[in-house]
Amino acid sequence: MALDVKFIEILACPKCKSTIRENDSWLVCQNSACGLQYPIRDGIPVMLIQEAKPKS
Repeated sequence: MALDVKFIEILACPKCKSTIRENDSWLVCQNSACGLQYPIRDGIPVMLIQEAKPKS
């Protein structure tokens, strides 16, 4: 289930405050120096740095 585009537009990476984009079941930071990926669980973005993983 994809997230609403307007909702994603207001979200930002908690670590570096850059924009994010949806990629399957992850929200990916667009800052190449940061690049963290945040999981989407049961349709809810988990925007916690502790839950993020580095971009692969």
